[in-house]
Amino acid sequence: MAKSKEEAVVQMTEAAKQPKAAKPAPSKADASKDAKTAIKDVAPQKVEAVKEPSRMKIRYKEEIVPALIKTFNYKTIMQVPKLEKIVLNMRLGDVKDNPKSLQLAVQELEMIAGQKAMVTRARKSVANFKVRAKQEIGAMVTLREERMWSFFDKLISIALPRVRDFRGISAKSFDGRGNYALGIKEQLIFPEISYDQVEKVRGFDICFVTTAKTDEEARELLKLFGMPFAAK
Repeated sequence: MAKSKEEAVVQMTEAAKQPKAAKPAPSKADASKDAKTAIKDVAPQKVEAVKEPSRMKIRYKEEIVPALIKTFNYKTIMQVPKLEKIVLNMRLGDVKDNPKSLQLAVQELEMIAGQKAMVTRARKSVANFKVRAKQEIGAMVTLREERMWSFFDKLISIALPRVRDFRGISAKSFDGRGNYALGIKEQLIFPEISYDQVEKVRGFDICFVTTAKTDEEARELLKLFGMPFAAK
């Protein structure tokens, strides 16, 4: 019995002295797989940004709609007029032969609107105005949804109050179908435009397109939004 114990001890001692077999090196595929797994575990999960509705849109739903229903006695909420889109139009006939100046004016309009502008072209040639067919003569932007609300809020809250000797805007510029046109004389009233970088002071037209059937309804809609109409 003692002999067997001694033999076992000798065998264990000899096994300990023998070098251990090296583990096989991992293949490139396994190493790449392990690295991707580690990165996946460490990398933060993407969180989708939730866009909050603008305050103008919230005000329309919570305050303006009930006020219009009360004023005009609408039977359903579908009859309540709403702001459909805002169109900005800049005429550039004075720089139609100067590509650099035209490009600068278009860039200014894009900065104000926060959206890419579309260059408008002449439909036909007019010799008296030295205009050729398909010549670039202006730029326009059509704003809808969130960009429309954002621009409308900026116009009422920031831009119009910066007009020198401002006494309100005319309440007579409706077209008879519930749409309103406003002329801006200087693009400098918008905070995106720097006076030092302006090549020329120029204006543009803003058209508010509504679903109102009459000018009276459209006027009340814009007035409730805070449009600063001048006193009669």
